Order: sequence, then C-alpha cells, then structure tokens
Amino acid sequence: MLVRVGGARGGRCPGLGLDRGTRVQLRPMTSDDDGELMLRYARGDMHAFEALYRRHRGALYRYLARHTRNAETASDLFQEVWSKVIVSRDRYEPRAQFRTFLYRIAHNCFIDYCRRSSVRNESSGAVDGWESALAGSEQDRPDTRAEQAQITARYRAALSALPAEQRDVFLLYESGLSLEEIAAISAVGPETAKSRLRYAVAKLRATLAPLAEAFPVTAIHEPGA
Repeated sequence: MLVRVGGARGGRCPGLGLDRGTRVQLRPMTSDDDGELMLRYARGDMHAFEALYRRHRGALYRYLARHTRNAETASDLFQEVWSKVIVSRDRYEPRAQFRTFLYRIAHNCFIDYCRRSSVRNESSGAVDGWESALAGSEQDRPDTRAEQAQITARYRAALSALPAEQRDVFLLYESGLSLEEIAAISAVGPETAKSRLRYAVAKLRATLAPLAEAFPVTAIHEPGA
C-alpha cells in the first residue's frame, strides 16, 4: 500500500525527514513477519516474543490438547515447547517459516512425552478441541446435547484409533499448516504427508457417517478441498 506523506505543498515533514508528497510503501504485518520477530527477540526484543506468543498460543495449545486429551499434560507440553523456543532463539535461522519451526518442536515434545510415558493417549481430564465446532444453534436443547455428546465421543474414539502418524498429520492440518509444512515437521515427503492425511480423513468420515444426518460433518475437509 502506498501513502503520501503530508499535503500537496512542498516542505519537510517534521520528525520523518521526508519531503511532503513523498510516497512511502507500507507493508501490513503478516505471518511472514514471524521470522523477523524471532530474530528481533534473539537480539533482546521482548515485545517481539510477546507478539509471537499471542499469535500462536491458541492454535499451539489446541494442537497439544487434541493430541494428549489431558489438560494438565497439554499445559505442561505447552510450557515445554515455549521454553525450547526461548532456549533456541540464538540458533534460530529463518530458512523455514517460524510456524514450521514451532510445530516441529511441539511434534518432537509430544513424541518424547509418549516415549517417556509409554502411552500414546490419555482419557482423563479431556479438553475441548475440534469437536467443539459440532455445536449447533440449538445446542442447549437436551436432545441436541445428547446427540452432540454421542458424535463427540465417536470422534474422540476414531481419532484415538488412527495410527499415530495419521493422527499427527491430521491434527497439524487442522491447526492450519500446509502439507509442505507438515511434511517438514514430520520429516517425510509431501506425497507421504498427503497420503496419511487422506487416510485419516477417510477413516474419520467413515466412523462419523452414521451420525452425519444429525450433525453433518463439514469440519473435516479433504486436502486441497
């Protein structure tokens, strides 16, 4: 976006050191600026870190919560991920998007957690995730709430039954990452990531199909759709 400094008359614009009428290119803040924010944080700019944290905290926590299905575990991993981001700030190189860097750390933290605990899923302390989108406009009606609980339980069971690599790709995709980013995070090729996602979507749709009449499952999309 181009803007003109000052009015049409000549003279200098106080404080900017620009002639009046000079056109200045303004670039809006986008996710592409994440790398620059991380570099600024590495140089000691705490405001840059705060901006990164605000921008990514919600999606990151939901990703971990959907994986663990345990609020306490998700919170612990959430803190661990950001701690690793802080420790890694001096070594960060913006060769890939910051989001890829962040979710690779989250992915590895969850894998390490599973190795430590020798489990892949937990059922206690369940937290709301994607399934909260199933609520309709009449969600407070007892019959609607019962149907919603039924499809939520079936979704959770179907998600837990997915092979670990398919579940991880699906949750990364639902977090808004591209197939290229998912491939980089999972250390596989883009076609492998796409294949895993298609299998995951197909299995989830098949499991939820019997309830689709009551709650059409529109939140599960094919890659590229």
